[in-house]
Amino acid sequence: MNALLSVSDKTGIVEFAQALHALGIKLLSTGGTAKLLADAGLPVTEVAEVTGFPEMLDGRVKTLHPKVHGGLLARRDLPEHMGAIKAHGIDTIDLLVVNLYPFESTVAKPGCTLEDAIENIDIGGPAMVRSAAKNWKDVAVLTDASQYAQVLAELTDGGLTLKTKFALSVAAFNRISQYDGAISDYLSSITFEEDNSTPARQLFPAQANSQFIKLQDLRYGENPHQQAAFYRDLNPAAGSLVTAVQLHGKELSFNNIADADAAWECVKSFDASKEAACVIVKHANPCGVAVGADTLEAYSKAFQTDPTSAFGGIIALNRTLDEQAALQISKQFVEVLMAPDYTPEALEVFKTKVNVRILKISLPTDGSQGRNTMDIKRVSSGLLMQTADNHTLTLADLKVVTKVQPTAQQLQDLLFAWNVAKFVKSNAIVFCKDGMTMGVGAGQMSRLDSARIASIKAQHANLSLNGTAVASDAFFPFRDGLDVVVDAGATCVIQPGGSMRDQEVIDAANERGVAMVFSGVRHFRH
Repeated sequence: MNALLSVSDKTGIVEFAQALHALGIKLLSTGGTAKLLADAGLPVTEVAEVTGFPEMLDGRVKTLHPKVHGGLLARRDLPEHMGAIKAHGIDTIDLLVVNLYPFESTVAKPGCTLEDAIENIDIGGPAMVRSAAKNWKDVAVLTDASQYAQVLAELTDGGLTLKTKFALSVAAFNRISQYDGAISDYLSSITFEEDNSTPARQLFPAQANSQFIKLQDLRYGENPHQQAAFYRDLNPAAGSLVTAVQLHGKELSFNNIADADAAWECVKSFDASKEAACVIVKHANPCGVAVGADTLEAYSKAFQTDPTSAFGGIIALNRTLDEQAALQISKQFVEVLMAPDYTPEALEVFKTKVNVRILKISLPTDGSQGRNTMDIKRVSSGLLMQTADNHTLTLADLKVVTKVQPTAQQLQDLLFAWNVAKFVKSNAIVFCKDGMTMGVGAGQMSRLDSARIASIKAQHANLSLNGTAVASDAFFPFRDGLDVVVDAGATCVIQPGGSMRDQEVIDAANERGVAMVFSGVRHFRH
């Protein structure tokens, strides 16, 4: 049995080769890999000795030869194939270990030149991988060090199964697809100029090659007649929903995942080191958001906003859930519960509640909040791509446009309301006070209707809107929307500004004696 090893990332390759040698497998190799194995005392034959040609053109040509590809592609079950390679003195290659030049990491470096990128496009590696993967019944192909252990275990136990060889082949073609996609993304994103060796990259390449890995098949989609599956990015952001570990409960549904993502993205926007936060989501919209000294206070305040909508909702917390808060949450019907961690006592509370899906998701520690950099929406036969709405508003960004100046507490309420509005479907109107949502109006065709619905929600929850702060995700086109929220009890308002009738709305705010600030940023969420 012959194995050809040619790797750029040499992690674990010496140990793997030693184990192959111990099993009586002959080792072939190239360049730096061959030297590394020889230095480790392993008997290794360089590919150049097999082909009769030295590595050429600074290593650009070394394995592109019939004695390599004939050994990989010859079908062992076809006498004519075996006769042909025998006639030309070609030995079979039964195991191929190749990982590719580090193109992705090279182009990710600041200041990467076009020449650096081009020289890190592997040619011989992908060609060998494709040959081996095509002939998967006869050749096992490994493209990642994580595969070494399983392959060694099976080889030691008598040989690789066809199931394993096929899985390795699929993984190999997937890797080639990812690699070629990365090359296409890079080259499609630059504008060539003869006098610029370090070309700038466009944000949106001429061709986009998104790659996703399936995490699980789902029972059905948004509705029972639809089929669905859950995928993740090749390199998911730390602290994102796809990194969650399910600790308890039945399988997540399509709608569970969509709503859980909305809840988790919102709760992550609050600083856990400063305050506990709770977000309750129903049908992709926050129906209750609050901060508090601990998870119990945060949850209790969030639940107060809209107990009716919270029934069957998704709950996300930004701190470890303890027993006291768990006992309170357990009194309501909850579909999904998410937190960075749980005390053993908290998990015990839900032990008998088999329908509650409990997810543990570590918050990112790098200050990134685990946000996506790009946002993608599917349209008929196409995609809409945009940079993600990751804007964070600070006090310094606010512009007071009324005679009445907001108090320090009102400014904090306005920032809180604005942060929540960012995660509410447009048109969005959010009433808040003392770190708690008091009424949420979402997804209406008219901003007036969103304002009215938000106030009606507060009435149904027996919450007074007197003295509340209101956030509008986009500008008020007329004064009527402002009048509705002030009539309901609001005393300060935050909105982007930018309407042709801004002055009319400002005059109305002055007339009504309320404070208004402009954020200068719109947060449509469709």
